[in-house]
Amino acid sequence: MTSTIRKAVFPVAGLGTRFLPATKASPKEMLPVVDKPLVQYAVEEAVEAGVDTIIFVTGRNKRPIPDHFDRAYELENELKLRGKEDKYELARNVIPDHVDCVYIRQAEALGLGHAVQCAEKIVGNEPFYVVLADDLVHNGGKGCLAQMGDQFDELSHSLIGVQQVPEDHTNKYGIVAGDAITDQLRRLNRIVEKPEPEQAPSNWGVIGRYALTPRIFHHLANTGKGAGGEIQLTDAIATLMLEEAVYAYNFEGKRYDCGDKLGYLEATVEMALEHPELGEDFGEYLDRFLQQQRSAS
Repeated sequence: MTSTIRKAVFPVAGLGTRFLPATKASPKEMLPVVDKPLVQYAVEEAVEAGVDTIIFVTGRNKRPIPDHFDRAYELENELKLRGKEDKYELARNVIPDHVDCVYIRQAEALGLGHAVQCAEKIVGNEPFYVVLADDLVHNGGKGCLAQMGDQFDELSHSLIGVQQVPEDHTNKYGIVAGDAITDQLRRLNRIVEKPEPEQAPSNWGVIGRYALTPRIFHHLANTGKGAGGEIQLTDAIATLMLEEAVYAYNFEGKRYDCGDKLGYLEATVEMALEHPELGEDFGEYLDRFLQQQRSAS
C-alpha cells in the first residue's frame, strides 16, 4: 500500500558550484550516474512511494530538467523507425503518464527553506515530501520515501530522514537529537543547522528526505535568515517542533552524497557494479585495473 502523501517538492535551483565547470551550463541534478541523471533516480523513488505530482522549484539554466521529463517526439519517432524498441521504451517512459510535473521559478537564491516556500500554492493544505536529488539513496527493497510514507501514515506528523554521520562532519549537515522510540524512530527535541563538532547535540545528520505537514509553511513565512544568510528549512522545523511532534527516521538504505565529488564517484562505481547489463563486465575491468596497479607498485 502506498502512502497518503501525493506531492513531492524537488528544490533544484542550486548552482552546483562544487562540480564546476561541468555544471556551468548543465544542472548538477542532470549529472549521470551510469545511465540515468541524479534527478531521475529521485523521481523514481517518489513515484514508487505513491507521488503523482512532482513540483520542481527551479532556477536559471535549469531548462534541461523539464526537457528531460517532457516527451521527445522526434527522438521517439526516430527510434521507432529504426526498430530500436528497447531504446524507444527508455526514452518514452522516463516518467509514468499518471505523474504530473509542475515547474516554479525561485527568483532569488534565498535557501532551501525559501525554495520549499515557493511551492506552497501548489502543495496547498496537504502533507508532502521534500526531496534533494543530490542525495541518491539506494535500497534493494522499499525505497526511502516509501518507508517514510509508511511511518507518516502511522504518526500523522512531520518526519525527517536521518543517518549517522562522522562526528567531524557535523558542520556539513543539519543535526538532530531526540528521544528514541524504536531503533529507527525518535521524537525530536532539537535540530541545529551545521553545528561545529564540539557544539553538535549528536551525530545524527539530516539527509535530503522529508515528509512534512503543511503547517511548515506558516513557520517558513516567519523564519528569518539563518546560517549562510539563507532561509533554512531546519530553522522552520525547529519552531514547528514547539507546537507539534516532529520525528527523525533512520531509513534502510545507503545514501550517497552526490553533491560531493567523492560521493558521486562512489555512487557511480557501486551502481555500475549492480547494473544488470554492465555489472559483470565492469567488475572484471575493476579487478584487472587493481591488479595492474598492484603490479606497477
